[in-house]
Amino acid sequence: MCLVYIVDDDEELSESLAWLLDSVGIHSRRFSDAGTFLRSYDRGRAACLVLDVRMPELSGFGVQELLNETGSPLPVVFVSAHGDIRMSVRALQNGAVDFLEKPYDPQHLLDVVQAAQRTARERFARRAEQSELHAKLGSLTDREREVLALSVEGAANKQIAGRLGISVKTVDVHRARIREKTGAETIAALVRDVLRLDPR
Repeated sequence: MCLVYIVDDDEELSESLAWLLDSVGIHSRRFSDAGTFLRSYDRGRAACLVLDVRMPELSGFGVQELLNETGSPLPVVFVSAHGDIRMSVRALQNGAVDFLEKPYDPQHLLDVVQAAQRTARERFARRAEQSELHAKLGSLTDREREVLALSVEGAANKQIAGRLGISVKTVDVHRARIREKTGAETIAALVRDVLRLDPR
C-alpha cells in the first residue's frame, strides 16, 4: 500500500484531506510541521507527499531541498493558499509532480494524489531493483568489475583480453564467474540491467 504523507500546519485542512483520502481507501499520515515529518519519514516503503509551501521553521521548499539532497524518490505535490506562477515554477523545476492552489477541488486533488502514488510505486520498485543490482555487483572482484565495465562499453572478449593484458580464456572464466555471482543468464542480460538502472 502506498502511503500519503500530509505536511501542513493548517490542522483543519489536513484533517479534511486525510478524511477525503480515507474515503477512497488511501492511507495517510498527517504532520503539522516539517521537522516531525522528516524524523518520521520511512524510506523503506512507497509513499508520496502532499506538502504546504508556507510553514513555520522550515518551509515546503526547504523540505523539498532536503529530500532532493538525500536522493529521496518521494513524489511531492505542493499545495498553497498563496501560490503564484513563480512558486509553481520553482516547485516543478525542483522535481515536484504538481502544484495546487487552496482551496482545491476534491476530485482533482484525488486524481493528482493517485497519479503521485503511481509514480511513487514505480520509483520505489526501481530503487529496489537498483539496490539489488548494486548488492550483486558489490560481490564482484576488481578484475571482474573491469571485465563487466568493458562489456558494458560493448567490447568483445578479444578486445577485453587485449586491453587488460590477459588471455581470452581468462576473460571467459571471469565472465562465467560474473554470471554465477549475479545470477544473470547471460552477460548481455546483465549489461542490459546495468544500462537500464544506471544509464550512462
